[in-house]
Amino acid sequence: MDAPEEPQPPVIYTMENKPIVTCAGDQNLFTSIYPTLSQQLPREPMEWRRSYGRAPKMIHLESNFVQFKEELLPKEGNKALLTFPFLHVYWTDCCDTEVYKATVKDDLTKWQSILKAHSSGDWLVVVVENDAKKKNKTNILPRASIVDKIRNDFCNKQSDRCVVLSDPLKDSSRTQESWNAFLTKLRTSLLMSFTKNLGKFEDDMRTLREKRTEPGWSFCDYFMVQEELAFVFEMLQQFEDALVQYDELDALFSQYVVNFGAGDGANWLTFFCEPVRSWNGLILRKPIDMEKRELIQRQEATLLDLRSYLFSRQCTLLLFLQRPWEVAQRALELLHSCVQELKLLEVSVPPGALDCWVFLSCLEVLQRIEGCCDRAQIDSNVAHTVGLWSYATEKLKSLGYLCGLVSEEGPNSEDLNRIVDLLAGLGAERPETANTAQSPYKKLKEALSSVEAFEKHYLDLSHAAIEMHTSVGRTRSARLVGKDLAEFYMRKKSPQKAEMYLQGALKNYLAEGWALPITHTRKQLAECQKHLGQTENYLQTSSLLASDHHLTEEERTHFCQQILSFASRHTDSPGQKIVLPLHCFAHLQDLHFTPSNAVVHVGGVLSVDITLCSQMPIPVRVEQIAINVHFSIEKNNYRKTAEWLTKHKMANGVITFPAETSPLPTTQNNLPALELYEMFERSPSDNSLNTTGIICKNVHMLLRRQESSTSLETPSGVALEDGAHVLKCSDVTLEPGPNRITFRTQAKEPGTYTLRQLCASVGPVWFVLPHLYPLVQYDVYSQEPQLHVEPLADSLLAGIPQKVKFTVTTGHYTVKNGDSLQLSNAEAMLILCHAENRAVIYSNTREKASDVLLRVQSSDKVTSISLPAAPAYHMIEFELEVLSLPSAPVTGGESSTLGTTEPHRKHKDTPRASHCMATTDHKVSIDCPWSIYSTVIALTFSVPFRTTHSLLSAGTRKYIQVCVQNLSELDFQLSDGDLVDPGCGADVQLVPLNAQSPQAVHSKQSVFFVWELLWAREPPPSLRCRFSVGFSPASEGQLSVPLKPYTYEFQVENFFTLYNVRAEILPPSGAEHCRTGLLCSLEVSITRLSDLLEVDKDEALMEADEYFSTKLMYEVVDNSSNWAVCGKSSGVISMPVAAQATHRVHMEVMPLFAGYLPLPDVKLFKYLPHHSAHSSQLDADSWIESDSLSLDKHLDDQPDSGSVRSRGSAHLASSGEHKGLPMPRLQALPQGQVFNSSSGTQVLVIPSKDDHVLEVSVT
Repeated sequence: MDAPEEPQPPVIYTMENKPIVTCAGDQNLFTSIYPTLSQQLPREPMEWRRSYGRAPKMIHLESNFVQFKEELLPKEGNKALLTFPFLHVYWTDCCDTEVYKATVKDDLTKWQSILKAHSSGDWLVVVVENDAKKKNKTNILPRASIVDKIRNDFCNKQSDRCVVLSDPLKDSSRTQESWNAFLTKLRTSLLMSFTKNLGKFEDDMRTLREKRTEPGWSFCDYFMVQEELAFVFEMLQQFEDALVQYDELDALFSQYVVNFGAGDGANWLTFFCEPVRSWNGLILRKPIDMEKRELIQRQEATLLDLRSYLFSRQCTLLLFLQRPWEVAQRALELLHSCVQELKLLEVSVPPGALDCWVFLSCLEVLQRIEGCCDRAQIDSNVAHTVGLWSYATEKLKSLGYLCGLVSEEGPNSEDLNRIVDLLAGLGAERPETANTAQSPYKKLKEALSSVEAFEKHYLDLSHAAIEMHTSVGRTRSARLVGKDLAEFYMRKKSPQKAEMYLQGALKNYLAEGWALPITHTRKQLAECQKHLGQTENYLQTSSLLASDHHLTEEERTHFCQQILSFASRHTDSPGQKIVLPLHCFAHLQDLHFTPSNAVVHVGGVLSVDITLCSQMPIPVRVEQIAINVHFSIEKNNYRKTAEWLTKHKMANGVITFPAETSPLPTTQNNLPALELYEMFERSPSDNSLNTTGIICKNVHMLLRRQESSTSLETPSGVALEDGAHVLKCSDVTLEPGPNRITFRTQAKEPGTYTLRQLCASVGPVWFVLPHLYPLVQYDVYSQEPQLHVEPLADSLLAGIPQKVKFTVTTGHYTVKNGDSLQLSNAEAMLILCHAENRAVIYSNTREKASDVLLRVQSSDKVTSISLPAAPAYHMIEFELEVLSLPSAPVTGGESSTLGTTEPHRKHKDTPRASHCMATTDHKVSIDCPWSIYSTVIALTFSVPFRTTHSLLSAGTRKYIQVCVQNLSELDFQLSDGDLVDPGCGADVQLVPLNAQSPQAVHSKQSVFFVWELLWAREPPPSLRCRFSVGFSPASEGQLSVPLKPYTYEFQVENFFTLYNVRAEILPPSGAEHCRTGLLCSLEVSITRLSDLLEVDKDEALMEADEYFSTKLMYEVVDNSSNWAVCGKSSGVISMPVAAQATHRVHMEVMPLFAGYLPLPDVKLFKYLPHHSAHSSQLDADSWIESDSLSLDKHLDDQPDSGSVRSRGSAHLASSGEHKGLPMPRLQALPQGQVFNSSSGTQVLVIPSKDDHVLEVSVT
C-alpha cells in the first residue's frame, strides 16, 4: 500500500467550493455514473430545517465527489468545515456471492472501521444492479440476497443506509424510479449531515465566543472560526446567512474598540494598535483577499487590514444578493468609523496616509459598483453614491493642502518628500487594476504628481459632487462642497470664481437660519469682496460681522475699524455716499413722543426720543442722525380737534419696534420647539446599560429645506429720501448698547407728519432704515374756540341747586380781558351767583396755569360771565350752580279714574316708565366773544318725585290720598304738605289727616298724605286740587337759596256716593253653615242714597208720573273662581232716583272650596238706550259675544263674558233675534259713586260629609 501523501492546504475560492462527499469501493463504477449524478443532484430543491427555530429554506445541493482517503477525515480538534467530508458513499455492483465474500465484504469492513475510528457516522452503501453483468455470470444469486447480506453485515437496524440503483445507464421507467429514490436518499443524508455538523460547529463557536473575557482569548482565532461558518453558508449559496456572520464579527470588533476607548481594553487589541505602514485602500475586485486573510490568521494584521478584509467579504456577499447600493452606504459608514477607531486605539498614522486610504477606498467602491450596474441604474441611484464622491473630494482636498499643491508657489522640498512617502505607502499597483486606465491608484498618483494635475482632478471631483448633490435635492451638502471650492479658488488667487459659491452658501444658510455657518461664510465673503474691490459690499459685510456676537471682540473690532478707517479716508469727497442698511449697524428699539399723545398745536414744541441700540463693539462717532418726515393733509384733517386726536392716539406715547432683519429668517422663529427624548440601549443578556443618547423626534420639521427665489443678503440698494421736513441731531457718539437721542421740532403747519426714514451718517457711509414699522405719526392741529357745558352729576335734579361745568377751549383764539359769555336766562331755571366762583386755566397738556376769581353778573334776562385772560390753545374751566323749578305735570281730567296720571317721560316702555323720572329741558342761548352766532345748549332736569292720587270712600265719607315717590338716589326731607281747591271756596273743606313734623323719604321709597273731603251743600261735580309740599336734601345743611315747594295739580270728578251695594250669602234651610257642593242663597240689595242730583241728569234718566228713575244693570262675577253662580248672573233694573230706594235680587250660588271665602263681586252699570251717541257701538257679532251688551272702552273692569255665559246668562237665548239690530250699551259707574258695604266680608264654608276615594298611582 502506498504511503499516504502529505495533505496540502486547500486553496479557498469560495464559489468553487462544494460539500465534499467521499466515494469508496468500485471507482470505475462511480466514474461511469458520475456525469449523470452531478447533473441530477442539484436539480430538485430540498427543504432545510435548522435548529433554534430558524425559518426553513429551500436549497439546491451540489457536492464535490472525491475518492475516499483516510487523510480526508478530520483530525481531532480540526474545525475546518470546507475540507470536512459530510457524507461517505461506498459503491459496488457485486452480484456474485463468492466475490462478495472474497473481496467486497473485507473492503466494506475496512471502510467501516476507518469511519468508526474517526467518528464519522454519515455513510451510505450503493449497490448498482446491472442486467448485462448478470447474464455473463453462471453462479448468480438474486440481487436481494447480496443487498440483504450487506444490510445484515453492516447496516444492522439502519437498513435504509443500503440503497439499490438499478441499471443507472439505461433509459427506462424502472431506472428513473431507482434514480429518484437514490437521489432523495442522498439529498436527505447530506442535509442531515449538514444540520448535525453545522449545529455542532455553531455550538463550539458559541462556546468559544463566550470565553472572550478570558485572558488568552484571541479575536483573530475566533474570526477564522466564524468565517469558516460563513464559508459554508456561502458554499450552500445562503448568502444572507453568510453576511450575518460577517456582520456579527463587525459588531463584535466595533464594540471592543468602543470599550477600549472607554478604558476597558482587551489584550488582543494591541496587535491592531501597530502603526500603519500601508494604506493601499480596499480591495474589492476578487472574492477573497488571501494576503490579508493570512495576516489575520497569523495575527499580524493592522486595523486597516482587518477592516479592509472584512468589508471586502461583506461587499462580495452584498453583490451576490444584488444589493450594490447597500455597499455604498456601508462603505461610507466604514470609512468614517475607521477614522474614529484609529483615534480611539491611538494608532500612529503618518500625515496624509489616512486621507490616501479613504480616497482610494471611495473610488474602489464606486468603480466596483459601476462594474456590476449599468449607467441607467447608477444615474437613478445617485443618492446612494454621492456621499462617497463628496468624501473622496474632501480627502483629495486635504491631501492637496497637506502637500502644498494648492499654494501659488507650489510644493516645497518638504512637501515633495511627504508626497514620496505617501506614494511609497501605497505600494505597487495590484495586478487586477494594472491594466485599468482610470484605476484609483493611477488617479491618486497622478493627482499628487503636479499642481496642474491636482487642480484638474480636484475640480472634476468637486463639480461632480455638486451636480450629484443638487440632482438629489441635497442643497446643503452641495453648498458645503461649494464652500470648499471657494476656499480653493481663494488660495489660487481667483476671488471672482469663489464669490459665486460663497454667495450661494450664504443664501442657503440665511434661508435656514444656521448662525455659525453664516458667520464663517461672511468672513470668507468679506475677504473675497476686499480682493475684488467691491467697496459697498465689503463695508456691508464688515458691518454685519462687526455686529455678530459669534465672533470674538478682537475680530468684531477689526471689522468695525475697517468701516471707520474707510470713512476717515474719504471725508474729502462729500458727493460720494455709500448707503447701507441700518440693521447691520444699530437697531431702533423704541420711540417716545412728548407730549405722549403725539398731538401738538400750531406753534407748539414736539420732542421725539429714540432708543438706538448700537451693535458695534466700540464707540462710534456719528456725524448726523436724521429722521425724514412726510407731511400730508388729509381730507377734513384740519377739522380734527385736540379732543378727537387724543381719543385716537396711544396713551403712553411709546412705540416699540421689532427686531430688524437678522441672520435668522423670520420663518425660523416660527419653527416648532425641539422634541428631545432620552434614548437608552441595554444589553439583552444582563440588561446593563450599553449606550445612551438624545433623539430629536421632530427633526423632519426642524431641518425642512427652505428655498427662496432671491438672496436674503444682497447689496443694500436703499435709496435716501429727500424731503423738506427732517428732524436732525448732529455729532452723536453711539456707545455699544442702547443710546438715547432726542429730536425737537416746532409745529408750523397743521396736518399729519409721518416718520418715514432713519439715517445715521459716518463720513460718506450712510446707514439707513428705509421704513419705520409700525407706522409712526404725529399730528399738528389748528383748533377753533369751543364751549362745552356738561353737568357734574349723571343727571340734573329739578328743585335743588345743581353744578354745571363750563369748559372753554380757546383754540387759536386769545381770550382778552373784558371778554365774557352772555347767557339768556330761562323762565323756569335760575343761574345762582356766588362770590367765591373761581376759574382754572389749563395748558393744552392739562397742566394747571392759573386759578382766578370768576365774576358773574345776573339780571332778569341775561347772565354775564367775565372770562379771565388766557393765551391760545388753553382751557378755561369753571363751575356754576343752576336751579330748575320743581313741578309735576298736570294730570288728565277724569275724576272717576283711580290710579296715577303718568307724566310725559323720555322712556316709552310702559313697564319701565314707573321707575323713570320725568324730565324737563331748558334751553339757554350763549353769546361767545369769538363768534357772531349764538350757541344754544339744552340742560335736561329730572323731577326727583313721582306723585299719584286716589279717591277713597267709607260710605258717604270721602278721602283724597296723595302718594309721593322718591325716584332719585338722594334722600329728602318733606314738610308742609298742603292740598287746596282754589275754585270751591268755603263749601268744600279738605281736612288734613297727616303728621305735621317733617317726614323723611329715602331713595326709591314713598310717603302718603291723606285729606278728608267735607261739603256743606250739594257737592260740585268735580274738584281741581293743587298739592304742594316743601322739600330739601336730607344730607345737606343750610342751603344758599330758599327752595320752592314741589307742586302737583289734579282733578277729581263724580266723587259723591249714589248707590250702596250689599250682598249676603245664606246657608240652605236647616243648615248652620254653607257646605261645598250645596246651593246657597245670595241676596243682593242696591240702595239709592240721595235724591236727584246734577250728575244723574243724563240720557239714562227717565221721568214717570210721580218720580224719576234710571236703568241699571247689575252683574255678579267671581273672578277668583270660588263660587259657581247658578241661574241668571246679571240683569237690568229700573231704579227710582230717590233716597233710600232699594232693589233686591235673589240668586243661588254653590261654593266650590271649603274655608273662609270672599263674596262674589257685584258690579253696577248704567244702561243707556241705543240712540245714545256718546260712544261708538259694537257690531252685532261683538254684541252677542258680550252677552248682548256693549261697554265703553274706558271701563276699569269689564265683565268676564266667558264666565257669564258659563253661568247660563239668559241673554244668550234671545241673542239670535236681535242680530243686526242696534243694541243698548253699558256705562260703568265711577267707583266714587258706588260703595260696596260687604267688600271684605267672608263666609265660612265647611267641607261636604261625602266620602271620596282618591286614587294614587306610584311609579
